[in-house]
This record gives sequence, C-alpha cells and structure tokens, in this order.
Amino acid sequence: MSDSKKLFAAAVRVIPGGVNSPVRAFRGVGGEPFFVARGEGARLWDVEGRAYLDFLGSWGPLILGHAARPVVEAVTAAAARGTSYGAPTPMEVEMAEAITAAYPSVELVRLVSSGTEAAMSAIRVARGATGRPLLVKFDGCYHGHADSLLVKAGSGGATFSIPDSGGVPAALAALTLTAPFNDLAAVRALFQARGDEIAAVIVEPVAGNMGVVPPRPGFLEGLREVTRAHGALLIFDEVITGFRVAYGGAQQLYGVRPDLTCLGKIIGGGLPVGAYGGARALMEQVAPLGTIYQAGTLSGNPLAVAAGLATLRALRERGVYARLETLGAALERGLREAAGAAGVALTVNRVGSMLTGFFCAGPVTDYASARRADTRAYARFFHAMLGAGVFLAPSQFEAAFVSLAHTDADLAEAGRAAAGALAAAGR
Repeated sequence: MSDSKKLFAAAVRVIPGGVNSPVRAFRGVGGEPFFVARGEGARLWDVEGRAYLDFLGSWGPLILGHAARPVVEAVTAAAARGTSYGAPTPMEVEMAEAITAAYPSVELVRLVSSGTEAAMSAIRVARGATGRPLLVKFDGCYHGHADSLLVKAGSGGATFSIPDSGGVPAALAALTLTAPFNDLAAVRALFQARGDEIAAVIVEPVAGNMGVVPPRPGFLEGLREVTRAHGALLIFDEVITGFRVAYGGAQQLYGVRPDLTCLGKIIGGGLPVGAYGGARALMEQVAPLGTIYQAGTLSGNPLAVAAGLATLRALRERGVYARLETLGAALERGLREAAGAAGVALTVNRVGSMLTGFFCAGPVTDYASARRADTRAYARFFHAMLGAGVFLAPSQFEAAFVSLAHTDADLAEAGRAAAGALAAAGR
C-alpha cells in the first residue's frame, strides 16, 4: 500500500471524508487524493516523491508559485517576532493601505481570516446599512459556507449535485433570492417584485466556482444600475479575482465600482486571510465605530499579512500581468489545440491567468450551461493528466490557475500532456 493510501485510510478514521475541505476528496473525479510532501515553484511532490506540474495553486492564492522566496523570507521573519498578538501591528496598516490604494471603491477595509468570513461580514454590513433583509445571489456562485449563502452554490455543491446544504434553516434560505448568472432581466424582475426588501446583490464578477464564467458585456454595469436605482448595495466577491485578473481586480478590469468588496486568497500569499471593505460611510457603521458587530481573534494575523504584503509587492512589478496573460493564453491554446486534434468538444473560458475547460460544446455563460459539461469525461481527463504529472482541480466546476513560477516550457509540457489526456477523455 502506498504512503498516500495509508495516510488516507488513517485520515478517514478521524476527519470527515478524510479531508478538511470536501472537493479535496476526489469525489468529483473518483479515486483517492494523493498527500503532498512539499511544493516549490510550479511543482508539488507527493509523499512517494512523485512530482506534479501544479495548476491548482492552492485554489488560487499562489500567484507567485510554491515557497516563493519573498514570501518564505517574510513569514520566517514575522514568525521569529511572534505568531499572534491580539493587538494592532504596523503591517496591518500597510496591508490596509495597499488594498485601499489598489481598489478606489474601498476607503476603509477590515481584515478577517477567510473569504467566507469576508462575504458573511459584507452582507451583514449591507443589511445593517439598508435595514433590509433580502440578498440576491447567482446560481452556481459560491461565497463561502455561511448559512444564507448555501443556496444554489457552486464549487463543492456543484461537484456533488447538492444545491443546498443540510443544517441550513428554511427561514434563512428564504432570505436569499437567486437568479441565473449573466441574466440581467431576471435580476430586474426580482427588484421589480421585491426591490424595497433587497439589501444587496452579491456576485463573483468573474464566476470561478461553477468553473470560470466571465460576465457578458453590460452585465456588471446593469447590476450597478439596478442596485443604485433601488437603494440596494452591490457586493463584488473578489476572493478569487482580487489581484488575480488585474492588480485592482475585476472592478479595474471591467470598470465597474461596487459598494462593498470581499478579498482573500492572494492577499494572504497562501496563508488564511480575508478582507472586506467599501465606502467610508458604510464601513464606519462597523464596530467599534457603529452598531454592526464583527470581530476575530486572529484577524490581521501577522504571518498572513507578511505573506500577503510580500506577494503584493511582487505583483506591483512592471509586466507582471502581461506575463500572466501570456501564460494563461498559452494554457488555453494548448487545451484548444489538443481538443481539436482529439475531436473532443471542449469549451475553454479564460480571464487572464484563470481558466476552465468545460467538456461540452459552448458557449458556457451560466450555471445551467456549465452543468451540461460531461463530468465523466473530465474525470478521465483529470486522471490522465495526473498520470502525466499535471495536477488540475479535482472537479469540472473549478478553475485552473497559472502562476508567475510557470515557465514557457511548463506550458508546453502541459499542452503535450493534454493531447494524450484529451484523447483518453474522448474514449
């Protein structure tokens, strides 16, 4: 029995499903997960010593790659000074200044410990500021596992065909209205019917949890218009897209300014972190200035902030996002060419350095069209790629990420692997 199998057998005895996040269990693709020993640059090594070219990137945070020297040095130095204080630190101020400088919509920002916490807190601010109970979200968009957000969520819910979660009271679920992503008419109909009860619309400006689905031209602008017209707030969940699709996130890329923004992943450089922020008038309603309560013992943790600041400094260097675009385009091109040669129907959606290849004829513009993808074909593709030493997300409904650690040779290697894997997937 391999070391990974032994570890998984031990894990299932003490951890639900043997994993600490559901999609890691490989239920969406079959088989059992391998256990990671270490990562460096664009590669992971499992406990048996096998190397994998990594396009998962810890689900998005590792835009510099594994064990990037600036991040490791920053975390090492921070840890030597202490791991947590329960008191303010200079680096928290520096991180807040970096975020507010990159996101003009964010005048005040609060650091938290996860993307889930950021989204939950932003929604609380929206409800507190408007005095309204209802939230609008989009089918297939995932904003963390807070109770009122697990309604037609993507990611793990999409993988396991579970649109709602056990343990969520019906009364809470009733406070969340849903519409198809990219369907502005459906949103307008919700506001026409219940606009005076809607506190906010929350959206991934580029969906990343039903697979990558970009916004149609005018969709984000339309959300901005309808929320403003009805006195509701617009929340951009940029936990994935923040500092990923542009230094100023999707709101910079598409030129739409939300009322509240949620961040995570990259701002922690691979350590647990989140943030939410917006206009001063909104955020001054948060305790201790206002009556909207939110707190966290490890918020602004010095190790996470050190790792995040080191990452953001690297991303400010000239040419970084042009390089990420080049790498993302190369991965897309390799997948398209391999699919064409294999005669496999594959729709590739990409925004910058994040993409998904859906095993279906396109276009894929929302959750319903994403669900047409052949998940069995994806499972065959996933395992063939893994066998060739390329690690992708173990779910059709997730994104692949390129990092600055990837090289042109890595992308060529991935393209060659995809040629064989797509031929296997089409059988």
